[in-house]
This record gives sequence, structure tokens and C-alpha cells, in this order.
Amino acid sequence: MSSQISALAIDARNPRRVADFWCAALGWNRTDEEDGLITIGPADGSWPTIDVVAVPESKTIKNRLHLDLRADGLPTRAELDRLLGLGAQRADVGQDADAPWVVLADPEGNEFCLLRRTVQEARAAG
Repeated sequence: MSSQISALAIDARNPRRVADFWCAALGWNRTDEEDGLITIGPADGSWPTIDVVAVPESKTIKNRLHLDLRADGLPTRAELDRLLGLGAQRADVGQDADAPWVVLADPEGNEFCLLRRTVQEARAAG
């Protein structure tokens, strides 16, 4: 038997702001909230979830672990514009100009990538 991912954790000085960004980006909801911890996840209750945890310090270096997103149901460029409109920012982590992804950061600087192929294109490619 193997382990399964139950939750990912994101540290944040302002957990509500970061949780709200990821809820909007992923179409998820808040599922639990305690002192200094907000859990968000899919509406159907499936896993994994994301725990946004209050910490006193700001992010200072590049993430060692990050999320890769694919657009679902709309062109990648439209999803990029949507994420930027939600508060994401372009980030430079040394990626090549012709990389098949765009590096972004959430409102507190946590990097994530938007892959160029949509969910539908990736499924069709097999």
C-alpha cells in the first residue's frame, strides 16, 4: 500500500488573501477555518486540499515545490489573463523564454506555472 496526498500547505502572512486567490483560481471553496489555518478544496469534498497556514515571515526564496495548472475549458491565453486579473503576477525563476509554461506567483509571491496546453489538448495528446 502507498501513501496518498491529503493536503498541500501554503504559508502566508495573510491566509485569507491567499486562500481567496486560490479558491478563485481553482474554482474551490473554503472547507474549514481555524486559528491561523484555512483549508480550501473542491466542492465535491475530494482530495487533495490546500491548507493556507499563517506565518509571521514573508516569502524570501524560490519555492522548492510548486503547482502546475492547465486551463480547463478556455484557451490558455484567456486563463493567463484571468489569473493575472485575480492578482497573480508574472515571475522569473530563470526559465527559458520559449519554455512551454508561464511562471506566475500568487499574491504573496508563491510561484506556480500555467502550462501552455489546456486540459483538453493534453488529454487528446494522450
